[in-house]
Amino acid sequence: MTDYRDVNRANWNDRAPAHAASPDYHVERFVTDPSYLSESVTFDRPLLGDVAGLRCVHLQCHIGTDTLSLSRLGASMTGLDFSPASLAEARKLAERTGADIRYVEADVYDAPAATGDGYDLVYTGNGALCWLPDVRRWALTVAALLRPGGRLFLREGHPVLWALDYERTDDLLVLQEPYFETREPQVYEEGGTYVATDHEFTHNTTHEWNHGLGEIVTAVLEAGMTVTGLVEHTSVPWQALEGRMRSLGGGEWQLADRPERLPHSYTLQAVRGTV
Repeated sequence: MTDYRDVNRANWNDRAPAHAASPDYHVERFVTDPSYLSESVTFDRPLLGDVAGLRCVHLQCHIGTDTLSLSRLGASMTGLDFSPASLAEARKLAERTGADIRYVEADVYDAPAATGDGYDLVYTGNGALCWLPDVRRWALTVAALLRPGGRLFLREGHPVLWALDYERTDDLLVLQEPYFETREPQVYEEGGTYVATDHEFTHNTTHEWNHGLGEIVTAVLEAGMTVTGLVEHTSVPWQALEGRMRSLGGGEWQLADRPERLPHSYTLQAVRGTV
């Protein structure tokens, strides 16, 4: 059986240069404007609070735009990703902007050994958990990275959103994919990507898993963390349902027809126990 990490890594390696070149990631804006922050981190700031002086690790950091944004807010940043092509783009961006960021290539489950521990903050963003087969193992990894009293900050697409039938063109919201974590992955074949690009890709297969909100919260609690916040949002930072969403600006998208029907994304915060 092909390792899911090899399949997914090939997919991300293929897309990283196109993502860095796409206007949707605003790489050139980062270079020309030292105060510019990613749209994701800008959305997160009211809940994230002041991160100045915090030692932070960004898991599944991709090409590093959110990592750089947190660095610009004063955090001491380490970014981790399993895709060497993504990290090449992240390091290039850090060099072009003069940012002091450490990047580490490793699978997320290997993060404590690869990056060290004792972090004040573990930050992870949209479209991260779906690549991981075991959310309990992920939560244990986060807890191992944090110092006692350290904090997890996660904003992620809602598992209800991930479970929808994306092929529909009417106004119905239909659950098609698994909501709960399954042993076997959902295998998808998709030749495009989520940003504007005319690049043609070679590696188009992905292996993905959904994780129910209760499973995620329970995993965090069982890993010895205390949940300090859980907010569900009526927007998500990509056009998840193509042709059925409206732009709210700032990179956020919302179901055009009665958006209150759908939890689009959520922010979960938790603190590692001190005992």
